[in-house]
Amino acid sequence: MKQLTDQIGTLHLFETTPKRIVSLVPSQTELLYDLGLEDSIVGITKFCVHPFHFKSTKKVVGGTKSVHYDKIRLLEPDIIICNKEENTQEMVEELREICLVWVTDISTLEDNFQMITDFGQIFDKRTESRKWNDKLAFALRDFKNFIREIPVRKVAYFIWKNPYMVAGVGTFIDEMLRLNHFQNHFVSERYPEIELEQMDEENELDLILLSSEPFPFKAEDGYEISKSAQNAQAILVDGEMFSWHGSRLFKAFEYFKFLHKNMG
Repeated sequence: MKQLTDQIGTLHLFETTPKRIVSLVPSQTELLYDLGLEDSIVGITKFCVHPFHFKSTKKVVGGTKSVHYDKIRLLEPDIIICNKEENTQEMVEELREICLVWVTDISTLEDNFQMITDFGQIFDKRTESRKWNDKLAFALRDFKNFIREIPVRKVAYFIWKNPYMVAGVGTFIDEMLRLNHFQNHFVSERYPEIELEQMDEENELDLILLSSEPFPFKAEDGYEISKSAQNAQAILVDGEMFSWHGSRLFKAFEYFKFLHKNMG
């Protein structure tokens, strides 16, 4: 029997290795696949787009904020994977009536490494999880060498429109921004709503980053937002690279290099 504590502090007892997994977190679905657990994954969300073929081979049980509990029950899972930010507390409590629910909480790179280690222990994929952590650690060191001489720039990272919302302090996006030598302009809360007219009254912003998700910003949005930040350059960025944790980070480091090399 194994005793493991998830990232919100809940102690779980594992008498056997879970064989049937429902994953309600897109980035963690991808990680589970990369750890060699494709055959064990029985249920996913409609937002679990990687790997692509899962949409036709796995049962879709809803979104990240709302799921069909009956569909999950019929899958007879041994474990349901959730995330503190992606899924609601009410969902987690309801899902616990079905089976064990493991909740991750990722706001730092250290949290991400711990999650991968935890999954290795839970699913008896210790070798695979160690390989992925080693791979990510090497890529992280390489990126830190790359970014070392690049100056810090002040940025606003937009995630939503109507109302306008940005990523703030304490988020995984904020961690990725700091890694890229981007100083977050918004540090009052996690995801503040903002008024464009008051966004950059001191003309401090260097960059406006417009994410591809959850709201799919387009170039015309950049033109509109830039009117309130005269000195800032607006750039469309791949939201998966800044907000997805897990194994996606390996691709993110290369994407970040590309972004800096092509930035005006």
